[in-house]
Amino acid sequence: MMNNFIYAGTSAAIDKLWEKLIGWYEAIILKLPNMIVSVLVLIFFYIIAKYGSKFLHKLLSKRIKSSSIVDMITKLFYAVVIMIGFFIALGILELDKALTSILAGAGVVALAIGLALQGTLNNTFSGVLLSFLPRIRIDDYIETADHSGFVQEISLRNVILRRPDNHIVVMPNSLFIDEPFVNYSLTPRSRITVSCGVGYESNLREVKEMVLNVIKENFPQNEGEGIEFYWLEFGDSSINFMTRFYVDYIKKSQMYSQQSEAIMLIKEVFDANDINIPFPIRTLQMDTPVSVQNKTE
Repeated sequence: MMNNFIYAGTSAAIDKLWEKLIGWYEAIILKLPNMIVSVLVLIFFYIIAKYGSKFLHKLLSKRIKSSSIVDMITKLFYAVVIMIGFFIALGILELDKALTSILAGAGVVALAIGLALQGTLNNTFSGVLLSFLPRIRIDDYIETADHSGFVQEISLRNVILRRPDNHIVVMPNSLFIDEPFVNYSLTPRSRITVSCGVGYESNLREVKEMVLNVIKENFPQNEGEGIEFYWLEFGDSSINFMTRFYVDYIKKSQMYSQQSEAIMLIKEVFDANDINIPFPIRTLQMDTPVSVQNKTE
C-alpha cells in the first residue's frame, strides 16, 4: 500500500511537470515570432552601435584633440544605442513588468551614483564641454588667476598646463567653467605698453615725436590699430610717459621680446638726440660734520 501511495505521488508530480513543460513549449511556439524579431532588433542595434561609434570617433577626432574625451563619448554612444535596442526587444517580447522594474532600478542606481560622484561627474561634464568650446584648445597659452601656461591635455577630470618654466599644473575642469581665464592664443595681435621718463629740461613735444616715429618705423600697425602716447605725471626726477601699440604675440615670451625691442629702440633714439633719462638721486644732509681720517701704519 505504501508503494502504491509513492507511485501515485510520483506519477502526479511527473504529470504536473509534463503539463508545465507542454505549457512552456506552447508559449515558446506562440512567442517564437516575437523572439525572432527581438533577436533581429538586438542585432540591428548592435550593428548601429558598432559602426556608428567608429564613425563618431573619426568625426570627433577632427575637432577634439583629447583622445580620452573622444573615447568616453564614443563608448557612451555605444552603450546608449545598445540599451535602446535592449528595451525595444523587451517591449516586443511583452515583458512590460520586467522593463518597468529595470528602468526603476536603473533610475535609483543612477541617482545614487550621481550623488556619490557629484564632484567627479562635474569635472567630467566640464571636460566634455571644454572640448567643444572654441575658446580653449590644445597648445593654447592661457592664464588663470593663479597659473599660466600652454594647454597640454584636456582629460575627463583635469586640464593639464605646461608652465613657461616647464613645470606641469593639473587643474580641475570645473575651474575653467566657473572662473574666468585669459586665452592669449585666440587673438594673434595684442597691445603692449612701454613706460619711461625724461628729464625736466627735455622738449616734451620733440620727445613725443621721436617715440612715435621710432615705434611706427619698427612696429607697423594694421587698419583699426594705432600708436598711443601719453604724458602721465611729473615724477620726483623725471616727467613720465607711456606708449601703447599693437604687436604680434600669442604667448607671454613674445610680448616680453617685443617690449624689450621697443625699450632698446627708444633708448637708442634718446641717446642719439641727447635726451636724458634721469634716475633718482638722494642727497644726505647731516647736522654734525663728519671728518675723514687716513690711518697710515
